[in-house]
Amino acid sequence: MAKAPVLTPRADDFPRWYQDLINKAELADNGPVRGTMVIRPYGYGLWERMQQELDARIKEAGAQNAYFPLFIPQSYLTREAEHVEGFAPELAVVTHGGGKELEEPVVVRPTSETIINASFSKWVQSYRDLPLLINQWANVVRWEMRPRVFLRTTEFLWQEGHTAHATYEDARDYAAYIHKEVYADFMVDVLGTDVVLGRKTPSERFAGAINTLTLEGMMGDGKALQMGTSHELGQNFAKAFDTRYLSKDGKQELVWQTSWGSSTRMVGGLIMSHGDDNGLRVPPRLAPVQVVVLAIKGDEAVLAKVREIGDRLRAAGVRVQVDDRTDTPFGRRAVDWELKGVPVRVEVGPRDLESGTAMLARRIPGGKEPVAVEALAALLPGVLEEDQALLLRQSRERRESRTSDVSTTEEAVEAAVAGGWARIPWADLGEEGEARLAEHAVTVRCLVAEDGSVPDTDDAPGNVAVVARAY
Repeated sequence: MAKAPVLTPRADDFPRWYQDLINKAELADNGPVRGTMVIRPYGYGLWERMQQELDARIKEAGAQNAYFPLFIPQSYLTREAEHVEGFAPELAVVTHGGGKELEEPVVVRPTSETIINASFSKWVQSYRDLPLLINQWANVVRWEMRPRVFLRTTEFLWQEGHTAHATYEDARDYAAYIHKEVYADFMVDVLGTDVVLGRKTPSERFAGAINTLTLEGMMGDGKALQMGTSHELGQNFAKAFDTRYLSKDGKQELVWQTSWGSSTRMVGGLIMSHGDDNGLRVPPRLAPVQVVVLAIKGDEAVLAKVREIGDRLRAAGVRVQVDDRTDTPFGRRAVDWELKGVPVRVEVGPRDLESGTAMLARRIPGGKEPVAVEALAALLPGVLEEDQALLLRQSRERRESRTSDVSTTEEAVEAAVAGGWARIPWADLGEEGEARLAEHAVTVRCLVAEDGSVPDTDDAPGNVAVVARAY
């Protein structure tokens, strides 16, 4: 009789496979309040690595980290009409505190444009204070009607950047820099996920923005996932909060602003972009543990050897963990590490000691081979880079093979429903066609130029709409 699979096969039920993997790989649990999640240590380790990589890029872009309050006076949100209208259905509002009804209700932050602008209006006095570049790592709350762990949760973790500039051009260029040099660089080079960079249509823009730039990834089932966004806010919030500066000409001018964010949703993107029927496959540049060294038996000589190998690999700059828990069967431990997607397993038993070799198991391409122990430290960095490149190549090939060029709304719907993306000229689709797509739960993920670059305007000649079903 065939052995039951550890995970529901992806081809049978992709959502069930996703949930199985989160549970079996010990990434997260559902929280006690509907829509919340408990991020377990291994899942949080993935998020910490994402934080480290993104934070370094954000700081290279000149932004500094700060922290702003979780509670926002309700009156702040009402200052920017489009913003409050966009977030109204998702707000959690506190009306009582300390056993009393509050004089003014406070909102649990869904995003921080309003409360940060209250500070910016005090901090910005002169052109010498600009640009003001701030980022915060925080949690936010958006009351989610259809929660799914990591993808859509009532509370999630993220970073949100907020900046103020002297000119429209400076703000526009900074939003584009974050979009490409921070987010795309991280997602492609570290997360190993091929993303399409584009601009949102007016109906899909962030509430209160004049332009939203997005990064869209194709998941294993062909649906799209918005991985991050960078917004040009124009002067909408500056007007609402009277954020002005004294120019070199001695005039009081409104600042121009941006905001941008990425969240724990990227953990969901990692799972759905790279996972297979055996579990996660974590890109080596991201992996908290790049190599796990497993003792097959509790033999003292074996235990000494795996610890020695671990030390050698650490000295070679590899993130390594030694698994010497020989009171747990080897087969179970091997399956657990496979589920967690650690890129490489080095397995050592008594026979390996005799031959001076270890069994090298590669999670990403699959396969096992014996390798001389003395060669491991020199060999593994190259193996990890090969596997990093393979994941990105597979991600790109999936998107390219499952994207079709179409000329009608009906063809676009057909492609999306079949589990792929469609590209259709925006001039042929337009806002009317976008509304017809919505009737089939299909959306315009972004607009791109004919050559695949990010267009300067919504209606630039040759703009192409990338259409898909999405998470």
